[in-house]
Amino acid sequence: MSTPTFTDATTLSHHDREEGDRFAPRFDAHGLVTAVTVDAKTGEVLMLAHMNAAALRATLETGIVHYWSRSRGALWKKGETSGEVQKLIEMRTDCDQDAVLVTVEQTGRGAACHTGRVSCFYRAVRLEGGEARLDQVGGDPLFDPKAVYR
Repeated sequence: MSTPTFTDATTLSHHDREEGDRFAPRFDAHGLVTAVTVDAKTGEVLMLAHMNAAALRATLETGIVHYWSRSRGALWKKGETSGEVQKLIEMRTDCDQDAVLVTVEQTGRGAACHTGRVSCFYRAVRLEGGEARLDQVGGDPLFDPKAVYR
């Protein structure tokens, strides 16, 4: 299998970037695009992360979702440590190609979040007396992160 290539976004017109058939990710100043990940079965938003060119290529080439870990400064194969691998079902890009929507089959115990929960979006923001507070709405962890990420 050959390594996937992308079109350089700066070589496309505005029209071609938004209406054409070339995948030309518009990386930010740090070389990243935003990646929103959703569960193929439920449509639930699982997580928001970032991908660089290497993560995009690895994802498309292997069918296993890879991200760029900003905190570790390294390529991150989702589930490599936890076993919570994300199998790529579909990747879409937004209109100006600076973000991708990654639809996945979540494997393992079904937890996409490093906290052991199904989704990273497990808290809702509410106002209480003028102060923004958080309510847990996403359920309990499916695994103990301290045991998994020693």
